[in-house]
Amino acid sequence: MRVTIAEDSALLREGLVRLLADEGHEVVAAVGDARALLGAVEKDRPDVVVADVRMPPTHSDEGIVAALEIRRRWPAVGVLVLSQYVERRHAAQLIGDEGAKVGYLLKDRVAQVGEFLDALERVGAGGAAFDPEVVRQLLARGTRADPLARLTPRERDVLDAMAEGLTNAGAAERLRMSVSAVEKHVASIFGKLGIAEAAGYSRRVLAILRYLGS
Repeated sequence: MRVTIAEDSALLREGLVRLLADEGHEVVAAVGDARALLGAVEKDRPDVVVADVRMPPTHSDEGIVAALEIRRRWPAVGVLVLSQYVERRHAAQLIGDEGAKVGYLLKDRVAQVGEFLDALERVGAGGAAFDPEVVRQLLARGTRADPLARLTPRERDVLDAMAEGLTNAGAAERLRMSVSAVEKHVASIFGKLGIAEAAGYSRRVLAILRYLGS
């Protein structure tokens, strides 16, 4: 794949460049701030962007704002965001209403090379990849007036897998269940969350948005 990297730490940026090159990917640009990222994407139109959430000049949310702009202007470009922390609002914004070609990983996951590369390739192929720790922290929020509180533990496991970007087959393999059992749990999740089938909307994406919502 053709990849653009946006990371203000020169050490991590160069490490990612070498890692991806060793794995046969082409790094078309490696930049250190959000403005340069947008310019590089406009010029090169990579398959996937790997971007830090916090970048110069304020080191607050420049990276995630740029990632959202990329999804708006160039929806064919996949976006994999790296962060030191879990921020529910940004995760929900990033997934948007399409739920495809997007990922959110904690930076610790980059050290797990196989998992990082799997997430990158999943996003590049049109899927989603959310860090398991992001998912766990989202699930751990309070349950007062929370529609997710109606889900059984197994249904929560299935929704957990869905939010990580796994297909029904992938969830079945992860949870050691049959695909048909996962499909039944997914249907039950839709029912308990009150997500009816409607033209022009993906119930799966709506369920994940409900899950990621603040």
